Amino acid sequence: MLGQLPLEDCPMNRSTPFDLPISGMSCASCAGRVERALGQVPGVHSVSVNLASERAHVRVLGPMDPGVLIAAVEKAGYTAVLPQTHLDTQADQARHLHRERWALLLAIALALPLVLPMLVQPFGLHWMLPAWAQFALATPVQFILGARFYSAAWKAVRAGSGNMDLLVAIGTSAAYGLSVHQWLSAAAPHLYFEASAVVIALVLLGKHLESRARRQTASAIRALEALRPERAVRVRDGREESVAIHQLKRHDLVMVKPGERFPVDGEVVDGHSHADEALISGESLPVPKQPGDPVTGGAINGEGRLLVRTLALGAESVLARIIRLVEDAQAAKAPIQKQVDKVSQVFVPAVLALALITLVGWWLYGAPLETAIINAVAVLVIACPCALGLATPTAIMAGTGVAARHGILIKDAQALERAHAVSTVVFDKTGTLTSGAPTIAHLVAVEGNASQLLQQAGALQRGSQHPLARAVLDACNEQGLPVADASASQSLTGRGMTGTVDGRQLALGNTRMLQEHGLSTGELATRASAWEAEGRTLSWLIEQGAQPRVLGLFAFGDTLKPGALAAVQALKAQHISSHLLTGDNRGSAQAVAQALGIEEVYAQVLPAEKAAIIAQLKKTGVVAMIGDGINDAPALAAADIGIAMGGGTDVAMHAAGITLMRGDPRLVPAALQICRKTCAKIRQNLFWAFVFNVIGIPLAAFGLLNPVIAGAAMALSSVSVVSNALLLNTWKPQHLEDKHP
Repeated sequence: MLGQLPLEDCPMNRSTPFDLPISGMSCASCAGRVERALGQVPGVHSVSVNLASERAHVRVLGPMDPGVLIAAVEKAGYTAVLPQTHLDTQADQARHLHRERWALLLAIALALPLVLPMLVQPFGLHWMLPAWAQFALATPVQFILGARFYSAAWKAVRAGSGNMDLLVAIGTSAAYGLSVHQWLSAAAPHLYFEASAVVIALVLLGKHLESRARRQTASAIRALEALRPERAVRVRDGREESVAIHQLKRHDLVMVKPGERFPVDGEVVDGHSHADEALISGESLPVPKQPGDPVTGGAINGEGRLLVRTLALGAESVLARIIRLVEDAQAAKAPIQKQVDKVSQVFVPAVLALALITLVGWWLYGAPLETAIINAVAVLVIACPCALGLATPTAIMAGTGVAARHGILIKDAQALERAHAVSTVVFDKTGTLTSGAPTIAHLVAVEGNASQLLQQAGALQRGSQHPLARAVLDACNEQGLPVADASASQSLTGRGMTGTVDGRQLALGNTRMLQEHGLSTGELATRASAWEAEGRTLSWLIEQGAQPRVLGLFAFGDTLKPGALAAVQALKAQHISSHLLTGDNRGSAQAVAQALGIEEVYAQVLPAEKAAIIAQLKKTGVVAMIGDGINDAPALAAADIGIAMGGGTDVAMHAAGITLMRGDPRLVPAALQICRKTCAKIRQNLFWAFVFNVIGIPLAAFGLLNPVIAGAAMALSSVSVVSNALLLNTWKPQHLEDKHP
């Protein structure tokens, strides 16, 4: 089911992807500058820089030296490395957070004595540290712990742009410099060392909390990567040996013990067990495994010992493909983010201009120069655009991550953003709402009982690979009926099978074979007509001889998938109408539609006509198309949102923006729901990011917000945006617990 996940772009648009870890970015304008720098490199087809994951996703046309891309990033004032050399393990991240934590604690310890007099003043306590003590406490915060801001600000200036670090560096330097000037020149100086030190401490606090929260948005990737075992037990010449995964080759035999994870994608050669594929496919129930069944690397083996033949390793494995799809989704840029990027390009220059206007305005108004400077500093600090840059990518990372954990791969940010407006869902029938495998829908015996009739048909079909034969034999197995061997069996092309069963010459075939024997449908005519109207396939069991006679009638039909009814009902509850679009006959289409409560049915539609119907429906609203086959690809591509069912073809999955990792129709309303929730989080985040600035900047400009409060508000805005996005991790698909079909 999972072995055909799409990896690359459409063949019409082939390009080579590069994922470059970027360090040094602090806000939306930083991400925009890296994006523009990479976009100017000749041969670069597309660039998407994710501030939350600190990665640049670059696609290039033709061969390219990654060093060229790295040089472009460094010229813009940032650092990039190749993924192979980028240590991105949990241990390395933990060490980085540990260093950040100690720098933060030191900054707070030094800044707290400076701000303490301000905190106790409302309680009637008036005291102040001497100027030399304030200078001694503030200086290491400003130039040692705050050195990162100066370094990043200088790189930005050298690249001819601005960022958050430039605003912090200018603002805190102005407060610190004013304090030093007052200390050295005034008899009774009014000092602002606490403003510079506390702002830096608060910014460091915000960045630390932000880093911790951002790591959680990437938890889906880390959870998937953790599924990869590092070693496997290879079996050669009857001997078992433990080897590293990279030493395995295709067709190697691997022994998997109970409770272990499958190290490779492969096929069971020996043994019986169950596999827990929940973290890969989202399927909660263990899947039975026996010789010939496929297994997926990363799944957990159940109670049995299995011998597995290796079929896929490394980048070819299902797990690697899923990880790449999730990474691509998290690197994708939603259309709304493009508007944010345009704002961020002018944001920092605009804030610098507002701070200058504040400074000059207060000075012309007659305020002391120190008052004008402090108010300008507050404007610089409150306006840091961290939250603006994190609003969209953190929500996308959290939303696509939690969706992947439940078997929904969102690989198109545009589809994610459009999902909230879906008004119509169009389902393909076979393989989407139905299982695609025929079963016996009706059975009637003219003579004898139904079990005897089934045994006789099973004997004729034994050994046949025809889908209808498989349906008969499966029914025999389910009922525990022994099936005898038929002698002198013969296949009649286009009609059926004949053979001798228990000394009787029998034949099982269609209505044409019935007519060839000169038999009529007799008393079964009414039932046969009704079942044909339902789109059933009829097979007649007859006894040949001097006086041929009808023994019974089988009606074969496709069965509804478990969850198909729940899916349609869930969509109806969301005020989304469901349509059925199929190339099958109208009778079978109407039967499925009636069982599921679907009113609009388009039957006997050619693949080329499906896209035209989708285009017509798009005139009345936003349309999502659900399919799994090659014949569905045009309709999937034509729809506003294409959703491919797990187990479908590569072509269908390439044409779709969303892939469901298993063929459960209930994942369709779940996919639309998580897309809507993710878009809602993006809008909420952008609202709060802008509100902090829209309210805070005027307050700071009018002298109603001191730099310390401004610094706290700025840190709070970034943390609140990321924390809000992380609420998506609590999402669970509705209706998946339902067991009825």
